Amino acid sequence: MSNNNIIIFDTTLRDGEQSLKASLTVKEKLQIALALERLGVDVMEVGFPVSSAGDFDSVQTIARHIKNSRVAALSRAVAKDIDAAYEALKVAEAFRIHTFIASSALHVEAKLKRSFDDVVEMAVAAVKRARGYTDDVEFSCEDAGRTGIDNICRIVEAAINAGATTVNIPDTVGFCLPNEYGNIIHQVMNRVPNIDKAIVSVHCHNDLGMATANSLTAVQNGARQIECTINGIGERAGNTALEEVVMAIKTRQEFMGVDTRINTQEIHRVSQMVSQLCNMPIQPNKAIVGSNAFAHSSGIHQDGMLKNKNTYEIMSPETIGLKKEKLNLTARSGRAAVKGHMADMGYTESDYDLDKLYEAFLQLADKKGQVFDYDLEALAFIDMQQGEENRLKLDVITTQLISGLPASAFVQVELDGVRQSATSQGGNGPVEATYNAIMNIVGMELKMSHYNLTAKGEGAEALGQVDIVVEYEGRKFHGVGLATDIVESSARALIHAINAIYRSKKVADIKAKK
Repeated sequence: MSNNNIIIFDTTLRDGEQSLKASLTVKEKLQIALALERLGVDVMEVGFPVSSAGDFDSVQTIARHIKNSRVAALSRAVAKDIDAAYEALKVAEAFRIHTFIASSALHVEAKLKRSFDDVVEMAVAAVKRARGYTDDVEFSCEDAGRTGIDNICRIVEAAINAGATTVNIPDTVGFCLPNEYGNIIHQVMNRVPNIDKAIVSVHCHNDLGMATANSLTAVQNGARQIECTINGIGERAGNTALEEVVMAIKTRQEFMGVDTRINTQEIHRVSQMVSQLCNMPIQPNKAIVGSNAFAHSSGIHQDGMLKNKNTYEIMSPETIGLKKEKLNLTARSGRAAVKGHMADMGYTESDYDLDKLYEAFLQLADKKGQVFDYDLEALAFIDMQQGEENRLKLDVITTQLISGLPASAFVQVELDGVRQSATSQGGNGPVEATYNAIMNIVGMELKMSHYNLTAKGEGAEALGQVDIVVEYEGRKFHGVGLATDIVESSARALIHAINAIYRSKKVADIKAKK
């Protein structure tokens, strides 16, 4: 491997996923993993297998399907964690065990209640155990940003001697400033005698908004792996954003002198997928992938852009796969046209069910007349999330709202193939009345902890997407619905969440019988 190649280690499905309001399903995690593989990430960290049976299953499922990226799983410096990571990963074509232990005095004394000598001993034992399963072992000294440099060098040297092939120097709480963090990496590169036997990695958090700057400064000082997430999602203020470091390296390649193997034209699509599936909206002014990232509103800027795009645009939208919307789809458009538009946006036939997508497209085209690419993409996303077998299906909704009177709703659904209906009156409006009617049918007590409505597209005919998070028996479930009518999209979101609850109960019943 060239010393000028930066390894991109994506932890969206581990560090990113653990910060979400509601956990992703195995199917959703696999969709993201396959998208990351197409993006070209070198390593994807996909979970923490010992933490739960569900996490173990998802890591194993992803490990079985990924062929062109290395799959990694996290473990504490504990034997049972490392064993669980191996059992989940061993079906993969190529895998990495990533083990960690805290190294800062604050963590060692307050959390671990051990001496630093004990911590070094545990790190060495963990790396050796992991090396018994694979020759690709990564070791992280958690909270390295607040660890004395002597102790960092000592534990890194010991980990490499034990067999670690990658050593990670994480700024776990986003404490460091760029010159400070760069100096840590510089000293590790120059003071650890066996550092040439391992790749130095960096994992930065964004608590002070320094994650991208710290990661790039680390590269300038010799680090050759960046740990990051799509859209920068992660604990607290998030992680280093993959799209930011990759595009910074690409745009300033002559200055940085390094490169990655990321297919940048996949960035926009993967960013949108992660945002949708994780229920994590992207702020409009977010670097690279925000909706305003390539917008120019100032008159001076617009004048300059018309004369020469380079006046105010350091990279083109096309480099991240952002293409101009096309308006050619109507109810008369056939399957081939829909398939062609999806291909133009970078989707392959395996990414969606053409029959289901085309049926949803026709229903939307009858309502809107003309369908944009962003409409089609939104429909495809919903199909990806709701494509699993569902016990509950929406049939009919009618609502009534008369000024001064309580709202009312009539809802008819199919539950296990049997039509059932209910009427509800009262509440704060037609959405609440509809929700009450649905919950009367299914007999569940749900607590709504999050409701968000966003427009997908532009103008009065834009699709309305509703994202909700409901709590049921101590767990949180995400639901999403899409329709031209807000009440309908709200109902579809609730039904999506209820189907997720049904599936989780089915899994629990199966495990209880084993």
